[in-house]
Amino acid sequence: MNPLPPLRLYSLLLVLFLGIATSGHTQSKPKKTFRAGAATSNITPLMGVPLDGTIMQIGPAKDVHDELYARCLVLDDGTTRLAFAVVDNTMISREVYDQAKQLIHEKTGIHIHNICISATHTHSTPRAVVGLKPNSAEHKDYLNFLAIRISDGIRRAVNRLAPAKIAWGSFEEPRYVHNRRRFLKEQFLAANKNPFGIGGEIVSMNANANKADKEAGPTDPEVSVISVQHADGRPLAVFANYSLHYIGGIPGGTVSADYYGVFADRVQEQLQADRQSPAFVAIMSNGTSGDINANALGAPRKKYERYERMTQVGNDLAEGTVKLIKELEHRSDITLAAAATELELKIRKPNAKRIAWANKTKVAADHKGRLSRPQIYARETLFLKDYPDTIQVPLQAFRIGDLVVAQSPCETFAETGLAIKKNSSFPGRTFTIELANGYSGYLPSPQQFTWGGYETWPARSSYLEEQAEPKIKTALIDLLKQLHTKK
Repeated sequence: MNPLPPLRLYSLLLVLFLGIATSGHTQSKPKKTFRAGAATSNITPLMGVPLDGTIMQIGPAKDVHDELYARCLVLDDGTTRLAFAVVDNTMISREVYDQAKQLIHEKTGIHIHNICISATHTHSTPRAVVGLKPNSAEHKDYLNFLAIRISDGIRRAVNRLAPAKIAWGSFEEPRYVHNRRRFLKEQFLAANKNPFGIGGEIVSMNANANKADKEAGPTDPEVSVISVQHADGRPLAVFANYSLHYIGGIPGGTVSADYYGVFADRVQEQLQADRQSPAFVAIMSNGTSGDINANALGAPRKKYERYERMTQVGNDLAEGTVKLIKELEHRSDITLAAAATELELKIRKPNAKRIAWANKTKVAADHKGRLSRPQIYARETLFLKDYPDTIQVPLQAFRIGDLVVAQSPCETFAETGLAIKKNSSFPGRTFTIELANGYSGYLPSPQQFTWGGYETWPARSSYLEEQAEPKIKTALIDLLKQLHTKK
């Protein structure tokens, strides 16, 4: 046998040595670091941008009480990145959301389905609905501006990613959630007609105690809270969720973020985060409040000064949130995941009889002044006439550790949110953000449709098929099941 050449012998000895040196030791992967970043992006409209909605007639922006923001939070577990942007707008078309998401994806690489953008539904802001004001250059400009500024906010949050830890929990605040859909007393049923002149509806929105004796649905008083801290314990962000419509008390034409903005400012003040961490952001998202407001049936009506009640509600929610945060144990050993789907749903298009009524009732295109309720719904009928027969509705869900966040593009009723929580694969650790990733109007259940009322009247504010609610609810629960298998 020929001896090994010196170079080959050296190589063999080196391999043997390395094998002995590493035997018994597993090569470990680098430890992944949980990181988070938060930022705000100012989205306050220029004066003159319309604040009108599909139903409400507010006029243009004339003043600003408090600035509007896209409040953004990005989470990163080393493998998956999730992004939130909660926007001080009444509602936002899917086209605007998609434009913002595409910009975010191009600049940061975050997957489209890992981005949740939602509207707070403050009514003292623009309605960022495509086609709402076709003759308004100011409105069109604002839609493009809004998409860009939302994407900027998330890009800033990505730029600020830093080692972090996170915690979550919830508390209840029942004082400010009441179902605004109410059953009318029998003696008032005959006179109750919808805008189309049809009677027989037994539910009316905001009917007072003289006319109504029972609420037509439940409420959800839970305040869900996510607290994010820097690795050294400094506050980085707070993300909360509450199922309450806007509060109001704001003069017409005045821009305001309502109680959502008050909450953000008060949390920052309470945590002294303005001094400890300039990048701190507090966020209040809207839960499932399509049929919920702060006015209790039968309660004596108190006259509030302008901005008084929104300040009260925002402050109370902030103080409850800060109290909870101090009890939470923050951690960094968590993983993130996302799931998404789309549903094709039918649109409730008007029949020939309804279209004939609308043509008879509508006003001229150059009409000046306020419209009557029938005139508003005549206009809406003619809009729906030209809608497609079906629409694609985006649905998403995020998992943060063992907390999950379902996302609905509708003004979702409290009963639907409660059902999602009850049937979630993550019991006690689930909440829903409404008006997320699209705008598909109100989402009454089939039963609510039989009772009637404002939220069921066909318009751009309520146009999905009557079976949309169970289909969306089931699909979101299925997404949560998918996230459970990804744990």
